[in-house]
Amino acid sequence: MFAYISGRIEQKSSNFVIIDNGGIGYKINTSVPTLNGIGNVGEQTKVFTHYHVREDDISLFGFGCVEELNMFELLITVSGVGPKVALAILSSISLRNFALAVITNDAKGLTVAQGVGLKVAQRIILELKDKIAKESKGKSDLDVFAGYDDDINATGKTIKFIEAASALVVLGYTQFEANKAITSVYDENQEVEALIMNALKNMNR
Repeated sequence: MFAYISGRIEQKSSNFVIIDNGGIGYKINTSVPTLNGIGNVGEQTKVFTHYHVREDDISLFGFGCVEELNMFELLITVSGVGPKVALAILSSISLRNFALAVITNDAKGLTVAQGVGLKVAQRIILELKDKIAKESKGKSDLDVFAGYDDDINATGKTIKFIEAASALVVLGYTQFEANKAITSVYDENQEVEALIMNALKNMNR
């Protein structure tokens, strides 16, 4: 319903911000990284939003960048993971470390987030790895190489590159970031999972 909301910051709390837009104050639930990065009370800001509707609640969730929003929306597709748990994960783990934990089956690494036990962490990894696999295999060469062709010729790369880059897109990165990251570590002798893991590690440096 709302792609983003921009306006003056009226109030900041530990887990939400109120933004005044045209005389209307929007209470937007958000993560710690977004709260730390959007500015101070009285300043203008912009957040990318998710409109969440349940039988007993209607809420807005907002983030300082599209990548964080994409990760939030990916997380709440996991059975048993609601918006509060998704926010706890985004507040505790960086986008890259989260992606790395999923790719490397590091369930313990996800339990640092409040409300995430080992069983929930394992379910997140299982369901998101399945989703990554399905989404990456559905990408075409043109989808993957549309945003980046400086160093790689799309016609000369194998399905490994396509699947690895697509997996990063599913995990919340832009197509340009994904293509560039895989390009930096690409080795035809490596498996897809290794390419993804090495790309994430490289971005974390």
